[in-house]
Amino acid sequence: MEDLLLEEGDRMEEEVSLGSSLSLLEWVSKFQTMAWEGYKSKPISHWILLFVSSLGMLVAFPASSLLSRVYYANGGNSKWIISWVAVAGWPIPALILFPTYLFFKTAPTPLNLYLFLSYVFLGFLSAADNLMYAYAYAYLPASTAALLASSSLVFSALFGFLIVKNKLNASITNAIVIITAAMTMIALDSDSDRYASVTNSQYIWGVVWDILGSALHGLIFALSELVFVKLLGRRSFHVVLEQQVMVSFFAFVFTTIGVILNKDFQGMVSEAKTFKGGETAYNLVLIWSAITFQLGVLGGTAVLFLASTVMAGVLNAVRVPITSIAAIILLHDPMSGFKILSLVMTFWGFASYINGTSGRSKLS
Repeated sequence: MEDLLLEEGDRMEEEVSLGSSLSLLEWVSKFQTMAWEGYKSKPISHWILLFVSSLGMLVAFPASSLLSRVYYANGGNSKWIISWVAVAGWPIPALILFPTYLFFKTAPTPLNLYLFLSYVFLGFLSAADNLMYAYAYAYLPASTAALLASSSLVFSALFGFLIVKNKLNASITNAIVIITAAMTMIALDSDSDRYASVTNSQYIWGVVWDILGSALHGLIFALSELVFVKLLGRRSFHVVLEQQVMVSFFAFVFTTIGVILNKDFQGMVSEAKTFKGGETAYNLVLIWSAITFQLGVLGGTAVLFLASTVMAGVLNAVRVPITSIAAIILLHDPMSGFKILSLVMTFWGFASYINGTSGRSKLS
């Protein structure tokens, strides 16, 4: 009797295992079919451009973050200069925008007073946002700053709910809670990755500026969406490029005023002479910081319109661990157990957010 029961139990386990295998194989088969159909529905140029844009997000954004930290680690001191560099590359998207008017026969968006003032206001907020992040990278390891900056997702969801009336579902709420817990964990573990040259007070202020910058970034994202809804009423690639050019230009103007008033342009000469690696290294760090930041933004914009906001969210989630791991390998950032746990929780929170926005997109 006992042998019969054991045989029956083994048979049932085999059936369950076989059923699970079949379910997995069916899922893989369906995914392959969907992927192939999606691939055939677009020309090869679409996928090449999407690949290049995705690569831009995953390489340019982390590179920009690392270069900000390299600037401070090798003798740079100015918060205004590093925030100015972030928007000094504003002509790059302009060089891409103007040919779209010629080759795609699109017309520039009419610039009325409300749209002009919205660009000026968003430019001012962007200048302030870049300055806050500059303070964060001055006092925090690049891996820590990148993890804290991922809290912008929380603020984007909250401000999107309050300003644009986007809905919050259970998955998005879960993401907000998880990412908030991860950020709190980093803030409480300040002793494990604080540089010897940074005081405890400076480290705390770095955390505060990073979170405030993330909050302002979330507000900018929500206000930009509001501009599309209320003032533009349409979304196309050249319209988003126009907004990027105009906002970056006004951010450049405001930041340039700040640099002049703080007399940091005069200080660049002496700063370059004392920079580790010399003037050439100093200039290269600033030039590539400007280029990589704008390329990252361009890549994100292209992914948004070539694929979806969900894919942009996936890539945004992936670049956080890429930045952290690259900072550990290239800049020898300290990595504690709490930071690893925070990284895992952040990735989990991103996954929950993507799941929530994906479901919302399907419903809409």
